[in-house]
Amino acid sequence: MLRKTSLLIALLLANSVFLLAQEQDPVIKAILTEANENSQLETLGHELMDGIGPRLVGTPQMKKAHDWAVAKYSSWGIPAKNEQWGEWKGWERGISHIDMVYPRVQSLQGTQLAWSPATPKKGVTAELVLLPMVKDSMEFVKWLPTVKGKMVMVSMLQPTGRPDYNWEEFATEKSFEKMKKERDEQEKAWNANMKNMGYNSRTLPEALEAAGAVGIVASNWSKGFGVNKIFSARTKNIPTVDLELEDYGMLYRLVESGQKPQIHVVAESKDLGVSPTFNTIAEIKGSEKPDEYVILSAHFDSWDGGTGATDNGTGTLVMMEAMRILKKVYPNPKRTIMVGHWGSE
Repeated sequence: MLRKTSLLIALLLANSVFLLAQEQDPVIKAILTEANENSQLETLGHELMDGIGPRLVGTPQMKKAHDWAVAKYSSWGIPAKNEQWGEWKGWERGISHIDMVYPRVQSLQGTQLAWSPATPKKGVTAELVLLPMVKDSMEFVKWLPTVKGKMVMVSMLQPTGRPDYNWEEFATEKSFEKMKKERDEQEKAWNANMKNMGYNSRTLPEALEAAGAVGIVASNWSKGFGVNKIFSARTKNIPTVDLELEDYGMLYRLVESGQKPQIHVVAESKDLGVSPTFNTIAEIKGSEKPDEYVILSAHFDSWDGGTGATDNGTGTLVMMEAMRILKKVYPNPKRTIMVGHWGSE
C-alpha cells in the first residue's frame, strides 16, 4: 500500500510540474493556443476524405492524395515531395448498380470489391445459386460444373443483423444465449463445409470463375448496423460484388425456397495496367542537429469501400496538423522533424 501511495504522489507531482511548465513555456503555450483556437483538422479532413475520398493503392485517387499532401505542406512553407517506391496494379472504380430482376424488381444495396473486373457495358443478368453442403472435395468437384452461367453466393447467411450489444440491451438473456449458440453452431458447420470443399475464401472465387460462373456475390458483415467490410476481388474476368446483410439474406432465402432469383449487375471499372506507387515525405530541417530525426509516420492508403477516415485518415491528419503547428510556432527545431505518409502501408 505504501509503495502504491508513493507512486501516486510521484505521478501527481510530475503532472503538476508538467502543467506548470505548460503555463510558463511560451512555445508550449503557443502550440496549445494554435491547436485549440485555430485547428485545421476539420478542413483537412473534408478536403481529404470528402473531396478526394478513398485512397486505394494503384488508383488515380491515391496519386491525387499524394499531390494534395505535397501542395498542402508547401502552402505551410514545409518542403515535401513524392518518392516512388515500387509498383502496383492500376485500377479505377466506376458505377456499381445491383438489382434483383426476378421474382420481382428491387434495387439492392451493394458495390463491387476493390480491383474487381468490369461487367460488359449493359451488365450481367444471371440466376443465383448457393454453395452446396458436401462430404469431401470430390463431391464439390462434381458440383462445380453446375455454376456455369450462374452467380454464386459465397457468404454464410447471417442469423441476425443486430449487433450483440443491441441484443444485450433489448433481448431476454435466454433468447440472446439461444441465438449465440445457434450462430456458433452455424459458423462451425459453415467452416467445416468450406474445409470439406478444399477451398477457402481466397481460393474459392478462382475455382468458381474457372468453372464458368459469371459473378461472385458476397456479404462480409462487420457486426454493426448496416456495416460491411469491402476488401478485394479474387477474380480475373468476372465481377465480385458485396451486398449489405439484409439484401443478401433476402436473396439467400429466395434461393433456398426454390424461387430462383436473378440479379442484374453493372460494375464499371478500369484496368489501368501497372501503376507507380509513392510515399510522401515532408520535413522541417533541424537547426543544430539536422542529422538527428524525430519521425512521424502513418500509412496514407485505404481500402475504397469507404473514405478511409479511421484507416488511417485520422493518423494522417494529426501528423499534418502537428507539422503545420510546429512550423508556425517552432520553425527552427534543434533536430529534423520528418513525416512519412506511406502510400502502400
